[in-house]
Amino acid sequence: MARRIQAALAAAALAGLALSGCGPTTTAPATPTPTPPSTAAPAGYTAPTGEPTVLATGLESPWSIVRLSTGETLISERDSGRIVQVGQDGDLDSIGTVPGVVHQGEGGLLGLAEHSDGSMRWLYAYLTTQNDNRIVRMPLGDELGLGTPQIVLKGLAKAANHDGGRIAFGPDGMLYATVGDAGEPARAQDRSSLNGKILRMTPTGGVPEDNPFDGSLVYSLGHRNPQGLAWDASGQLYAAEFGQDTWDEFNRIQPGKNYGWPIVEGQGDKKGYVDPLLQWKTDDASPSGLAYVGGTFYLAALKGQRLWSILPGDLGRGWTQATSAEGTPWFEGAYGRIRDAVPGPDGTLWIITNNTDGRGSAKSGDDKLLQVSLTAQGAG
Repeated sequence: MARRIQAALAAAALAGLALSGCGPTTTAPATPTPTPPSTAAPAGYTAPTGEPTVLATGLESPWSIVRLSTGETLISERDSGRIVQVGQDGDLDSIGTVPGVVHQGEGGLLGLAEHSDGSMRWLYAYLTTQNDNRIVRMPLGDELGLGTPQIVLKGLAKAANHDGGRIAFGPDGMLYATVGDAGEPARAQDRSSLNGKILRMTPTGGVPEDNPFDGSLVYSLGHRNPQGLAWDASGQLYAAEFGQDTWDEFNRIQPGKNYGWPIVEGQGDKKGYVDPLLQWKTDDASPSGLAYVGGTFYLAALKGQRLWSILPGDLGRGWTQATSAEGTPWFEGAYGRIRDAVPGPDGTLWIITNNTDGRGSAKSGDDKLLQVSLTAQGAG
């Protein structure tokens, strides 16, 4: 497979491919300062090199990785509601349990994100409670002590599946959240519902003045169960989304656009709806976390049990004989289900397996945090 991948990367380089409401509404504060990136990415495209290194073992139903601006790494455990810190020696230390987490099916403690407003450092969490899905933030002390949660957004419909759950701060300093349809597809087309959407809000949950719909947190609609968010070097947002029985999706997200669910699944070429850039059979993907490192997207696949890499040529900007309409698969079946992917130190990639969540086949040491070495390919 390595020779095929090298050929694909070389062909892409030669072709010159370039990547180029619920809850109260509050007044948007002054533009916040985004948390600075903590990772230096290699130039050009990147590709995995060698076998991943195991950084930690013994995670229980892990869902989200957040690498803090101060260098520490935290991971959410869906079922227990715990947040664990990964030590340099791989030891796991619980820094606390998020109050109110109720695990049912796919719900529980899901996405994590960090943000500093200049006077306080906050840890944000997307969680399922007895009554809803919501986003809270907790003061994060110097010793990583969790303060009392403050509600950022509440009242999102919950279900045993399709809870969404990814949160991330964009380069504009705003908080983005993926929200599933919670098992009722019609919600995705209902602009009065926040389910089946990608949301954009201020760090305190307010509606930004430049959102596409006045007074609404909705940034894009027509989503079934999106769980991946990442921005490229130009600041363009992309998202990964679970399909139903036919197609999983990789979408370029544009404000105010409709991505079709449940009217369209996959590339339907239907007027008024945005087609995905890439699509996969659901057995090959079931996409969750999404990362962008050195000109390449990396997508964590659960049912597909692999890591997909996506090059600029795969995004509809011109095809070569060596590029794939699906991206390139890595580590197929080697580590089981992969839940999240984030940029690691020195241009590496960090991923977590997800074999202890009741749907995977747990192996010795599962679940694991892995580091993937990446090698720069082509010119930047």
